[in-house]
Amino acid sequence: MTDPVIRALTPSDAALFTTFQDSPFVGRAAFGHRYTSTADGGEYRPDWSWVALRGDTVIARAAWWGGPGDTEPVVLNWFDFADGEAEAGAELLRRAPFDKEYELIAPAGWRDDPAARAAVEERVAAATAAGMKPLVERYRYRWTPGCPLPERTGRLTYRPEPDDEVILDVLRRVHSATLDAHARKAIEGPGGLEAAAREELDFFHWCPSPREWWRLAYTPDGEVAGIQVPAHNPSGPCVGFIGVVPEARGHGYGYDLLVECTNFLVEQGAEFVAGATDQGNAPMAAAFARAGYPVTQEWVHLA
Repeated sequence: MTDPVIRALTPSDAALFTTFQDSPFVGRAAFGHRYTSTADGGEYRPDWSWVALRGDTVIARAAWWGGPGDTEPVVLNWFDFADGEAEAGAELLRRAPFDKEYELIAPAGWRDDPAARAAVEERVAAATAAGMKPLVERYRYRWTPGCPLPERTGRLTYRPEPDDEVILDVLRRVHSATLDAHARKAIEGPGGLEAAAREELDFFHWCPSPREWWRLAYTPDGEVAGIQVPAHNPSGPCVGFIGVVPEARGHGYGYDLLVECTNFLVEQGAEFVAGATDQGNAPMAAAFARAGYPVTQEWVHLA
């Protein structure tokens, strides 16, 4: 068997990506997404979309995604390969010049579905063979008008804060004791706590929603309780960030912040609100459940 040819696509042959049969079990296609290149008005850039070819047949493919203004990919969120071609998939990831996190989308409860479990484990094994390491599994939520709209608790007050340095200070306090795997990974890196806080701030600015939406939360005695950031990412309205400072924990304020964020977005016309949290972050998962957010997907992150 000849070695596959591994290369990026070009605007003239981007349609090659769609000649591969989509998985009905995991990945973006399983949830109604379709690959469309920017050459055809879509969101995937041909030079960030790679295929492994044996002859004229696509046997593995991967697409890295970035926002409209990004000069490099943000994440790998499309990766699959033909039966028996896991090594071709791994080799594709090794050769592609992008060192970005892999977000594998799976259905809720995927471990209980043999077909979905096999599809997830095959992709995780191939990504691991390419040098990636599992980072975290996350619940993905989606509030819709069919869900009850949680009522504001009235326990906190919310005020905009125009000074990024004040926002950074609150983010440092939130991340000084965090259950979030991505924040902990940043803290363990060379930039420490400062890098973790700035990564969050950079994400807030990256979102195309207004800066004026960000809110600090205050207790009745005027102390900062936390921060909540209603946002729009390129896919739509979302809970951009919820964080309670350590000294205000133990009162269930994460729920208050989530409820405020949800109501604010609905008041801005949102017809759905997406959210996510690490599966190991039990307090935040409980807040989403209490607020009526159903788990719609589980995402497996490798870095």
